[in-house]
Amino acid sequence: MIREPQAPPSLFRRRLYGTAGLALLAGFYLLTGLIGHDPWRGDDIRYFGPVFSMLQGEGLLFPQVGGFPLPDYPPFYYWCAALLALLTGGLLEAHDGARLASAVFTALTVYWVARAAERLHGRPTRTRAALLVLGTLGLVLHAHETQPLIALMAMVALVLAGIAHIPERPLHGSLQAGLGCALAVLAAGLPGLLFTAPLFVLAVMLSPECRTPRASGGLLAGLALAACLGGLWPLILHLESPALFALWRHKQWLYVTGHGLAPGELARFAGLLGWFLWPLWPLASWALWHERRRLFQLRWLLPLLSMAITLLLLGIFADYSPPAMLPLLPPMALLAAGGLSTLRRGAANAFHWFSAMTFGVFAILVWIAWTAQVFAWPPGLARHIARIAPAFMLADALPKTLAGISICLLWIALAWGLPRTPGRGAASWAMGMTMLLCLAVTLLMPWFDHSRGYRPMARALGEALAARPGECVASDRLPFSIRGMLDYYAGLRPEPFVEGDTPCRLLLIYVDRKNEEPSGVAGWEPVWNFRHGGGKQYEALLLYMRPDRD
Repeated sequence: MIREPQAPPSLFRRRLYGTAGLALLAGFYLLTGLIGHDPWRGDDIRYFGPVFSMLQGEGLLFPQVGGFPLPDYPPFYYWCAALLALLTGGLLEAHDGARLASAVFTALTVYWVARAAERLHGRPTRTRAALLVLGTLGLVLHAHETQPLIALMAMVALVLAGIAHIPERPLHGSLQAGLGCALAVLAAGLPGLLFTAPLFVLAVMLSPECRTPRASGGLLAGLALAACLGGLWPLILHLESPALFALWRHKQWLYVTGHGLAPGELARFAGLLGWFLWPLWPLASWALWHERRRLFQLRWLLPLLSMAITLLLLGIFADYSPPAMLPLLPPMALLAAGGLSTLRRGAANAFHWFSAMTFGVFAILVWIAWTAQVFAWPPGLARHIARIAPAFMLADALPKTLAGISICLLWIALAWGLPRTPGRGAASWAMGMTMLLCLAVTLLMPWFDHSRGYRPMARALGEALAARPGECVASDRLPFSIRGMLDYYAGLRPEPFVEGDTPCRLLLIYVDRKNEEPSGVAGWEPVWNFRHGGGKQYEALLLYMRPDRD
């Protein structure tokens, strides 16, 4: 039986599943859930604090939160976030404008990973690599919060794209990689240098494609650029403020002198990597096995070296937080993009259908969480939601329901019509992740904003302090996230509570689930409290007054 030739796809279909469709998908992914909500507990409010300080003209050289220096990361990300907050000041609130920096650095990561994939594996892998980055489970939350390590991830992608260009244009690629190394230092300090500079040197030394006189000259030029630009900020900081430089240097020293990865923590570390880098690591593992006799080719050696260096350093730093895994994403996406091209047709189709079923199940779970809010069903989940956010009241249920149904129907139609290409699974996964993000934001954003936002707490504290005008407030061991919240919402910067004594009449104490009993309040009387969240999300502010100073 002779098959009739299929008609070529229409122009609309080529655009929909081509570059224009990818741009729309990336736009929905990056912008949905990015703005329109308060800073949430955790890194979102913690790392917005330095941005807000910069907007007030403070901490421009060294990040600070509420007048206290924050030595976690250098100021590169905060500079970009503050600039975007200024540029969008007439349209967005400061925290929304600052959060755009994460979208910009995520978009740069996608672009540079795509360019590196094209240089290493050929033009067809460019779109697949971009889709794989967008579909990674671990990226979605951090791409939509104020997160400085997003900038480090982008700089790792820039270094990879530069090194991938060395065989064709040694000087251009080396300078690009050198710029990435310098900006990685400005984004993350010593870890940024260690993630990128050894990769630059080893890739040029070990890869046959890069062992040429021109590549060696380019390597020296790139390293010189990295040294000059990367050392500029620490030098200026040392000259302007030796004390802050010493604080930053001490923080960097703690990274390399940690206790390292203990044997008992290997399972936890492996589990974190397993879900954070899904679905990249199965594809990358297949690619390495399939190309095991050609691993010294630059297209495999480069991402493999980056993975090895990053994993080794994370083990030394003993950092098991999900944001610390972000520098692993660009090299893993490059390996996975190369592995997609070698998948058999059956495996590629299985990947597509697995992604469709996976996100279908996740979408059903989101709808179940929605019914627990609206109809209090299932009862157990409804009680859990009420315990975490006791005072939450849902509004505008019908429009959100219609929007959620439309999102699901659109996803089904687009996934059903995907062309049968080797990149079908990557496209299906990225579309499913974007659908799930849009659905969760549409149906669950009000609940997340209520349970993780600090505006009601700050407003209640402001009212309590307004009843005692002119009073000085001290605090003891406030987390940086709470300091940032008080500074942003209430304009409050508590005085330090030194050795259990303070001239202030008011004392502000923070407690959470791990430390529910306030300490150091003997002789103080409670005058106000605000309890927020429940279960693992429980936290509270307690205000005390010392009666002997009436």
